[in-house]
Amino acid sequence: MGILFSLNLIKRFLAKKQKQNRPIPQWIRMKTGNKIRYNSKRRHWRRTKLGL
Repeated sequence: MGILFSLNLIKRFLAKKQKQNRPIPQWIRMKTGNKIRYNSKRRHWRRTKLGL
């Protein structure tokens, strides 16, 4: 069970990182008084590694 458990943890970790790594939606930029221009925590697969 140990290897399956750790594989599922890794898959969940990678899924979360994949969801985080996307631009902000355009409708958020259009909101009144919005100061967010882009996702500053965006990660490029070649420049920054996940440290997994």
